[in-house]
Amino acid sequence: MPGLYLAAILVSTAGVAALDARFRLAAWRHPNRTLIAVMVGTVFFLAWDAAGIALGVFVKGDSPALLGVDLAPHLPLEEPFFLAFLCYLALVVAGGVNRWFSRREDTA
Repeated sequence: MPGLYLAAILVSTAGVAALDARFRLAAWRHPNRTLIAVMVGTVFFLAWDAAGIALGVFVKGDSPALLGVDLAPHLPLEEPFFLAFLCYLALVVAGGVNRWFSRREDTA
């Protein structure tokens, strides 16, 4: 089913954004910093992918869940969305861990 992978990424991003909005962990706390960090991380990992593709380490497999649109050889359209999701998820998790540790210190 074409587009299923991209849909899963977008639904997952919406879930992480809901948690972020509820607990103000990243984008709802510092929107500009979060946007810059996600953009820098995504560009870094796209460059990493480009290097891996050029070296023959990364190749795109066939999957009916992909849309079939390539931004470059072996670089599907879904890849930047996935990388941005991972960067955003890392920021939300880090914000949650920081909040958890700061609350533990406050109660101690």
